[in-house]
Amino acid sequence: MTMSDSALDAAAVARARRLLKNPQRKDPMWPALVAATALALTSVVFATIMVLAPPVETAHTAQGAPE
Repeated sequence: MTMSDSALDAAAVARARRLLKNPQRKDPMWPALVAATALALTSVVFATIMVLAPPVETAHTAQGAPE
């Protein structure tokens, strides 16, 4: 079967082949890595602050008020 015997449009097939040959542009990975790194560092800093912070002492005003 030769190309002229095909029922497909030769120009359309050639255009489709040209479109398929070009590599697709990939999205950059660095914005996602920067965001994930910032989130990880922020969570580690927050956890460290929560562990090292002194305990909260509450004083009820009813207990400290003069009678």
